[in-house]
Amino acid sequence: MLCSVVILNWNGADMMRRFLPSVLEHTTLPDTEVVVVDNGSTDDSVPYLQGLLASTEAKAAHLRIIAYDHNYGFASGYNRAMADIDSEMVVLLNSDVMVTHDWLQPVLTYMQQHPNVAAAQPKILAYNSLIAHQNDPAQPVTFEHAGAAGGFIDRLGYPFCRGRMMSFVAPDNRQYDTVARTFWVSGAAFFIRTKLYNELGGLDDKFFAHMEEIDLCWRLNMRGYELACVPQSAVYHLGGGALAYDNPRKTYLNFRNNLLMIYKNLPQPWFRRVMFGRFILDYVAAFKALITLKPRHFAAIIRARIDYLRMKRDFTQSRLTNLNLAKQLYPSTIAQRSIIFDFYLRRMKE
Repeated sequence: MLCSVVILNWNGADMMRRFLPSVLEHTTLPDTEVVVVDNGSTDDSVPYLQGLLASTEAKAAHLRIIAYDHNYGFASGYNRAMADIDSEMVVLLNSDVMVTHDWLQPVLTYMQQHPNVAAAQPKILAYNSLIAHQNDPAQPVTFEHAGAAGGFIDRLGYPFCRGRMMSFVAPDNRQYDTVARTFWVSGAAFFIRTKLYNELGGLDDKFFAHMEEIDLCWRLNMRGYELACVPQSAVYHLGGGALAYDNPRKTYLNFRNNLLMIYKNLPQPWFRRVMFGRFILDYVAAFKALITLKPRHFAAIIRARIDYLRMKRDFTQSRLTNLNLAKQLYPSTIAQRSIIFDFYLRRMKE
């Protein structure tokens, strides 16, 4: 089989009802399937999915259901499901994504024509912005925070995207409608070659949540593979389904996992330089949260720094493995700029 679209679900029956119909409608290429992996849901997700199996749309999309007896988490849920996937390529698709007509073909064709491209993503737009645009056509559709038109990291390890820097998301004025080589691709609609996913160990479940896809992409970069955004395909992502963007828990996971990801993948001497800069900037961010009356975010950043130091030892072996197998220790797709400097001092938004 050419491609499996794999959607992980946990107690997301409402999301399934809202977004799965678009996936079934627009995923009907020959030699493709849609696989919904239920992570031990206790709502009516499984009965809803079982009821879908007899529908015309499900048959056209070759819908398959894998149901687990309990919740294995995000990374482990996907990794476990990959044992039941034998397609050449797989798309890890969030359950809150609305796809569009012919969304698969451009990305799959590009990857087939470029065998060194290990992973890719479509252009990712904000679903809520689409709804607002329908109600007010003068309001443009914006990119979505988690991926936009392709992801990068700056020289201090901060992720950003074409069309998204820090908290700012740009309107889609077709300024990023060219295929671009990227450093990472979004976990919201993550196209990857199945063989490489398994060879590299998939998503690292020690992260628990957030940054797992960037970590996997970093490993792909280090092994000499390329990644790309193919904006001839577009999807709409709701985002913030598990944790809202202003949730202190999300702040904690983003800060902690970003530091762990840097430790796991960045070799000396760059690692020492980056961590010196991050020590300063992380505490500046914590102080800013405190003076702007966000004490829970202040506490989240401090705890993230403490837990990073405590958890480093759990990633030491992964770090040694990554560095030993690397074909390029410092990928050229790491941007030689600071988005903190650009965003806050130069007032750049893109």
